[in-house]
Amino acid sequence: MKKPASDTESGDAGQCCPSVLAAPLDSSEATELAGWFQALADPVRLKVLSILAAAPGGEVCVCDFVEPLGKSQPTISHHLKILGEAGLVQGDRRGRWVWYSLNRERLASLRAAIDS
Repeated sequence: MKKPASDTESGDAGQCCPSVLAAPLDSSEATELAGWFQALADPVRLKVLSILAAAPGGEVCVCDFVEPLGKSQPTISHHLKILGEAGLVQGDRRGRWVWYSLNRERLASLRAAIDS
């Protein structure tokens, strides 16, 4: 999936992704947005995003997803990989653990894409 210029480069969170309600999308825009929304189309991944959004420091260690999600660590890693490939989360390895946080700019782009 092609990644647009970062929102900080463009200066506008919605600029990289036109609103699906404002004008017809071209094929590449539709494909890109569909990939991002497909990454969200899973209950576990939505729960991961909600846990990250509610995290007091804005990040969560991969080990801290096991209990609230009730899933095995390999399953959680699979879901985090999908979210990471879509650019919705980013990981920061610290020693043997990876700490995840939301890519708020990408999420703002998605919000803008469905806002008229």
